[in-house]
Amino acid sequence: MPSKNFTALPYKRVLLKLSGEGLSDDLHGGISQDAVNELADELSQIHELGVQMGVVVGGGNIFRGVMGAAQGMDRATADQIGMLATIMNALAIQDALTKRRVSTRIMSAIEVGRMAEPFIRARALKHLEKGRIVIFAAGTGNPFFTTDTAAALRALEIKADLLMKATSVDGIYDRDPKKYPEAVKFNNLTYQDVLEMGLKVMDASAVSMARDGRLPIIVFNMKTPGNIKGVIMGKPIGTIVRGG
Repeated sequence: MPSKNFTALPYKRVLLKLSGEGLSDDLHGGISQDAVNELADELSQIHELGVQMGVVVGGGNIFRGVMGAAQGMDRATADQIGMLATIMNALAIQDALTKRRVSTRIMSAIEVGRMAEPFIRARALKHLEKGRIVIFAAGTGNPFFTTDTAAALRALEIKADLLMKATSVDGIYDRDPKKYPEAVKFNNLTYQDVLEMGLKVMDASAVSMARDGRLPIIVFNMKTPGNIKGVIMGKPIGTIVRGG
């Protein structure tokens, strides 16, 4: 059941894009149970508010298709391995949410038998309407497309009010703030700003899709506790990208 404050929330249905790296610790790849538990705690709070949430998760903590291709692997094959990595991450998130008694479904863009449902838009909408968190795995199901593109696609398909891009920095900067301390942060940008300035927050196809669908994007730091809930409650967190 939605909370008493649900009607006052600016976003009722959201799509959260998580990088695979967000599920690992700072020193090692793979899946960090501590990181997964922290995420599950935050998602549980969102669930209690009554917000309908979809999640797209990457697989870079386990395998990145681009890196595999750079080392000589066929790019299509490398991307297929990356899709399987996203399913592994989705299962870890689902396990943690189930332990918190949060009803969750994994929907995969590729068939994986007993581990996840195939993605069917109408079924995804039903899950959301019944208050289940839906984790969309395996990207778009096609090689050469990033999970950023998958996130924009799924957000538009479920008619989300907002695409939340979780990163390791607190918004969009004019250059990498980890390398350049003098980097300038933007609080507000248009889709065209992002595309024309070549800002690397999301790939161009994802930004273009969001622009065409008039889907706002908020880029924020997922490592700061409470940020996911804060964004959904409308607090001035991160950088918002929308039409001019």
